[in-house]
Amino acid sequence: MYKPKFFLVSIVPIIYIAFMVFLITGKDSLAYSISSLLSPAIALLYFTHVKKKTISVSLFLIFFAMSDLMVLFAEYIPYKVNYFVGNTLYVLAYTSLLFKFLTRACVEYSLKNFKVHIIILTALNIYIAYVLQDSIARDRVPTPSEYIMELTYNIVMLVLLSLSLLNYFYRDDKKSLLLFIGSLCIVFGEVLGIAYLYMANMANEGLFNFLSTTLYLMAFCFFYWQSKLTFDKSNAFVI
Repeated sequence: MYKPKFFLVSIVPIIYIAFMVFLITGKDSLAYSISSLLSPAIALLYFTHVKKKTISVSLFLIFFAMSDLMVLFAEYIPYKVNYFVGNTLYVLAYTSLLFKFLTRACVEYSLKNFKVHIIILTALNIYIAYVLQDSIARDRVPTPSEYIMELTYNIVMLVLLSLSLLNYFYRDDKKSLLLFIGSLCIVFGEVLGIAYLYMANMANEGLFNFLSTTLYLMAFCFFYWQSKLTFDKSNAFVI
C-alpha cells in the first residue's frame, strides 16, 4: 500500500521537474506538452486520496484535465475544433467551481453587507476583461466567434475570483482562504498565459511559460489541500 501511494504523490513533482528541464534546455514545445500532464496528475491524486469529494471540485478537475490532455493530440485535431472544445472545457471547469461559492447564505449576506465591495469588484473585472480582450485583438484579429469565446472565458474566470473573495469574507476560515488563493493563482496564471501566447517575444516567452505553469500548479495544489478541510461554520456570519 505504501509504494503505490508514494508513487502517486511523486508523479506531480516528477512532471514539474521534467517540465523545468525541457524548458531550460530550450525544448519549449516538449515542455509545454509535459506541463499538460500536471492537472491530470492532480486529478488522479484527488480521486485516490480525498475521501470527501465534492461535485464542483471533481468536475473542475475533470474538465480541466480533459482540456489539458488535448494538447498532446493538438496536431491531429483541426484548429477550430481544438480551440473551441478546449476552451469550452476550461469554461465548464471554472463554471463548475463557481457553484462551490454560490451558496444561498453567502450570496444573501454578500448582497446585504458587501455592496461596495461588489461594485468595486465589478468595475475592476470590467477593466481587466477589457485589457485582456484588447491585448488579444491587438496582436491578432480573432473571428467574432473566437472573440466571444475569449470574452466568455475571461468573464467566467474573473467572476470565479470575485466570488471566491466574497466567500472568504463571508466564511473567514482556512478552507475559504485556500480556495481564494487558488482562484487568484488561476487568474494570474491566465494573464501570464495570454502574455505567453500573444505578447511575449522570444527573449521572455520561456519565463512567461514557467510562471504561468507554476501558478497553475500552485492553484491545483491549493484546491487539493482545501479538499481535505471542512468549512468552519462558527466563523460564517449569520444572515
